[in-house]
Amino acid sequence: MVLDALIKIKNKSDSTLTFWRSCWEGICGSCAMNINGVNTLACLKQINKESDLDVKIYPLPHMYIIKDLVPDMTCFYKQYKLIQPFLKNNNHPKEGEFLQLPEDRKKPDGMYECILCPCCSTSCPSYLWNQDEYLGPPLLMQA
Repeated sequence: MVLDALIKIKNKSDSTLTFWRSCWEGICGSCAMNINGVNTLACLKQINKESDLDVKIYPLPHMYIIKDLVPDMTCFYKQYKLIQPFLKNNNHPKEGEFLQLPEDRKKPDGMYECILCPCCSTSCPSYLWNQDEYLGPPLLMQA
């Protein structure tokens, strides 16, 4: 995997190389970067060992870069907080717990597969042109 190669480079060649990683399983999205021209997760992207082609690794496009492969996620998380991505209910029960109806439980189905990595947002031209206001696919799905 590309993430394994990055860790090997950091440990053996360049200890200053900076990137994010956490789960190594495609669950957290922290290792999102541009690999060979495609925004993807380094922990899921395999390296073709039989190919003579170089693997080209860049930070995610259209984002400010903190260092090396680390994008500044401030705007992304600020917008996420702005949409208030949680269930709201003004009808609180007078006593006891609030029971969720089966049809209400089904409403968020399909929403939690997104791990909120910014891969699709940073691939979108609208995000490039207006990233301060355009929420992007993951945030629009959560809204």
